Amino acid sequence: MRNRLVMVFAVAVGLSMSVPLVAHHTASTLYTEKTITLKAIVKTWRWSNPHCLLTFDVKGEDGHVVQWLAETQAPNTAYTEGYRANSFKPGDEVTVTVRPAANGRPFGLLSQVVLADGTTLGNLRGDGARGR
Repeated sequence: MRNRLVMVFAVAVGLSMSVPLVAHHTASTLYTEKTITLKAIVKTWRWSNPHCLLTFDVKGEDGHVVQWLAETQAPNTAYTEGYRANSFKPGDEVTVTVRPAANGRPFGLLSQVVLADGTTLGNLRGDGARGR
């Protein structure tokens, strides 16, 4: 009986610890399913765990500049798609494709970046799946 109680307790603890991890890695409530492509100027590129971050400026049709923030996967995943710690520097002209935030703010999940020379940096779909 005691062994059974210990087993039930261990399973309960294990399940309670896994729920926040699963919740952390879902993007369904944060981002729309559509993607948008933006011409941008890089401000910063942060290569760090748990997610890399690209900050960039986008000039709107009205002439106003809006600063965007796009998150990627962890460096180990981004690396397999061609991203590197030195992929971007401030002032670089890029074309960024993101899955925008569902709330309309200038934030999104980075899908792809095309550099000024035409080089395409992988496809980080933002849903945990890699794809080219």
